[in-house]
Amino acid sequence: MYEEHFGLNAKPFRITPDPRYLFMSDRHKEGLAHLLYGVTDSGGFIQLTGEVGTGKTTLIRALLEQLPSKVEIALIMHTQITAKEFLSEICNEFNIDNHGESTIDIVNTLNSFLLEQHAKGRKIILLIDEAQNLTTDVLEQIRLLTNLETEKDKLLQIILIGQPELRMVLAQNNLRQLSQRITARYHLKPLSKAETFLYIEHRLRISGSKIEIFKKNAKKEVFRYSSGIPRLINIICDRALLGAYSINTREVDKKIVIKAKNEIQGHEIPPRKSNWTATYILIVMVIVIFFTNELGYIDSQYLHNITKIFFKVN
Repeated sequence: MYEEHFGLNAKPFRITPDPRYLFMSDRHKEGLAHLLYGVTDSGGFIQLTGEVGTGKTTLIRALLEQLPSKVEIALIMHTQITAKEFLSEICNEFNIDNHGESTIDIVNTLNSFLLEQHAKGRKIILLIDEAQNLTTDVLEQIRLLTNLETEKDKLLQIILIGQPELRMVLAQNNLRQLSQRITARYHLKPLSKAETFLYIEHRLRISGSKIEIFKKNAKKEVFRYSSGIPRLINIICDRALLGAYSINTREVDKKIVIKAKNEIQGHEIPPRKSNWTATYILIVMVIVIFFTNELGYIDSQYLHNITKIFFKVN
């Protein structure tokens, strides 16, 4: 809608992931380095956590693009499932022909596949997103999968990605054996103020912007509202661009961002209170007084004073 108004070739702040807009802050680069370490060198678990909207999915996509040729990866995103369903999902992701009726049958089938891939010199990675939703039974099954090994090597590398609650889940005493096998942990933090500014400018530039659209005070307000969380930055900036378009300006200032923020949060500007109710009451009073005066119950001076009050209020 507003792209032509600002001279853009696409909407710069869509919340759906788009590789063209990949912005790797120092935090994201460090997080990606941990993932790549897990893919290439580590034999234990890798744990990556971060708040909603901080860019975990972005890191996953960046990882998939940089996988070595001899690495095969399965990405599990549906985590509110049973242990048996979880194992079946792994087989589906690796295109394993699975006819196992029981959990042990599925594990044996998976073990045969892993041994076959190891003999071919391939490394198998299991990447689990939204891991904070996994039940204790599934997490225990994941731990048991790491027992699949040869005399020298683990057959399966597991990377757990989730929200901060994942750290609390794995800190439970009954999961200490799993926690002890985590060889690398990284928590992805939101963008700093400076990175937020760069992020906004980066996405606008990729969309073809040739002018400075967001004023400095606007970008400060975006950071204040979003706390540096990319998803929230996208939402507020998109709304602010729409707001600027609606008033026919090509600059987004602090006032426009605040208005956009209020609209997103559902804070509407209260409508102006109508004086009609008071007016109706005064009209009725005047009519009553008028007829009372006609009947001789009130003098004309009092009626004159009431009439003056009525017109003054309105």
